[in-house]
Amino acid sequence: MKGIIGKKIGMTSIFTPDGKQTACTIIEAGPCVVTQVKTKETDGYSSLQLAFGDKNEKHSIKAETNHFAKANTAPKKFVKEFRDYTIEKNLGETITIDIFTEGENVDVVGTTKGKGFQGVVKRHGFGGVGQQSHGQHDRQRAPGSIGNSSDASRVFKGLRMAGRMGGDRVKLKGLKVIKLFPEKNYILISGSVPGHNGSIVLIQK
Repeated sequence: MKGIIGKKIGMTSIFTPDGKQTACTIIEAGPCVVTQVKTKETDGYSSLQLAFGDKNEKHSIKAETNHFAKANTAPKKFVKEFRDYTIEKNLGETITIDIFTEGENVDVVGTTKGKGFQGVVKRHGFGGVGQQSHGQHDRQRAPGSIGNSSDASRVFKGLRMAGRMGGDRVKLKGLKVIKLFPEKNYILISGSVPGHNGSIVLIQK
């Protein structure tokens, strides 16, 4: 596997050479510094730890400062470990969007927007109960009965009810790399990517 940490900038659309308009997301990916190399001999598995985004040293604890000092880099805000990295990298080396090529498919991991406490119609797509009419007492968007006919005397786990919505870790698979801008560390990926503008995402292959 290969991957990089990035920040969602926003969305736009571009035209392909055949004149087709394609919606895409702009992500500022990297440069990421390799801050730790794990091997099967020392840790039981192989992985690369990547760090992204500069962090003020006065806001870093001593353990963080010493950890990043081993890679000869300043403290970073975000750290992510990628298992079984297919590209050989040493401690302190930098990873950029050059590891990807235009046209290949990637997976993008992000955290969806938080939407607060929502009802069953918005959260689970319920259709509502009955039709609105005189004397219905505002039951159009109600969830209906949460009981059952088996006399269990309890509500089963996992029942779809109202509650907090969003803020979930989501992976979108098979998105296409539309275009690369190495001079700005921008990568354009087809379609939408979970999260608000400025949120951290992981791009994996």
